[in-house]
Amino acid sequence: AEVLQEHGYATGYTGKGYAPGIAQFDDGRKRDLLGPSYDTFRTVPPTNEMAKIDYEKNFNRFLSLNKGKPWCFWVGFNEPHRAYAYGSGVALGKKNIGMVSHVPGFWPDTDTVRNDMLDYAFEIEYMDRQLGKIIQHLKDAGAFDNTLIIITSDHGMPFPRIKGNQYERSNHVPLAIVWQGKILKPGSRIDDMVSFIDIAPTILEATGIDWRSSGMYPAAGKSWLPLLTSAKTGQVDVQRDYVLVGQERHDLGRPHDEGYPIRGMYKNNMLLLVNYEPDRWPACNPETGYMNVDGSPTKTYILNQRRYTTEKLFWQYNFGHRPAIELYDIKNDPDCMQNLAQSAAFSKQLTAMRSFMEAKLLEQGDYRMMGYGHVYEQYPSAVAPGFYERVMRGEKFNFNWFRQQDIELLPVKDY
Repeated sequence: AEVLQEHGYATGYTGKGYAPGIAQFDDGRKRDLLGPSYDTFRTVPPTNEMAKIDYEKNFNRFLSLNKGKPWCFWVGFNEPHRAYAYGSGVALGKKNIGMVSHVPGFWPDTDTVRNDMLDYAFEIEYMDRQLGKIIQHLKDAGAFDNTLIIITSDHGMPFPRIKGNQYERSNHVPLAIVWQGKILKPGSRIDDMVSFIDIAPTILEATGIDWRSSGMYPAAGKSWLPLLTSAKTGQVDVQRDYVLVGQERHDLGRPHDEGYPIRGMYKNNMLLLVNYEPDRWPACNPETGYMNVDGSPTKTYILNQRRYTTEKLFWQYNFGHRPAIELYDIKNDPDCMQNLAQSAAFSKQLTAMRSFMEAKLLEQGDYRMMGYGHVYEQYPSAVAPGFYERVMRGEKFNFNWFRQQDIELLPVKDY
């Protein structure tokens, strides 16, 4: 967005923008990465848990103030972020728990979990309606045909073992692209693997701005335009047969603000994950409430299962320690339930995948591949630095994604 602004584009956003990081110029001034915020117009959503932002009116205001200019606008829907109004999917969305076709194998199949999933679906439908209004306004304004629209999600569902992880349900997120008259075969199926790192190169190529003169660091991703304008279906670019994924610090709740470093790769319908600090709690420490999992009925249900029943397995799936190496067949096991890393039948494939992954990460200058992974963990946290130590000293925090009852008051072990 900053590069586009430098090339005469009006920029702005509504809702959730760049967060939770802190962006500044060298002299300490606030840096608005996406341009100015447009959040003046408010509305009354179906539940109190949804944002009171009128996304459509704020977008319309942006357009009206920038008539005649090329523009780039970011609509950051707060839905379906937590929290949800429990039971809203049934009461307001006119759903029933029998409509849930699949409960992931790492959650218990209960009414509580199914209602939580329906509440999530209800928030998504609300978001979709706001998006529909924005697109209709573009059509009414005669701007739809000349607008590239990219719709996606920044991570998987805010549920245990999905958001804040690197499994299939964590990384395989929705993606819809519209560019009237420019996409050669709308509705065709492309099998190439794509990633968020491709979005910026796509936008700059679409606007005719050369990346090398943009002032940005060299891109790890590649533009989607060759895919969107191709007459082919299936695999268009033979080099797009893998995607790298990874994680360092994602949330609060371990001593010294430590993260849970992971590197992974999707290739040939397999997912390889390497957990570099498997002795750490993957969802953050129990005594701070597993902060890397948003508070939810599903989370609390699973925690209470471990505390008050003999059922411990779901807790282990979602909150327990993990092995150093994980390998999954995501075509046949999209829930990533059967770790094949110790299977002799997959040993050669695992070795080849890890060697390929680490070579690609080295090309990108990944410090973790060079033995300097600790550098990533020395960056200060943008939110509540020293959180773990402060909680242990008795300091209280009030985060909207956290439930106090999720804190473990007694020692916890794996099962």
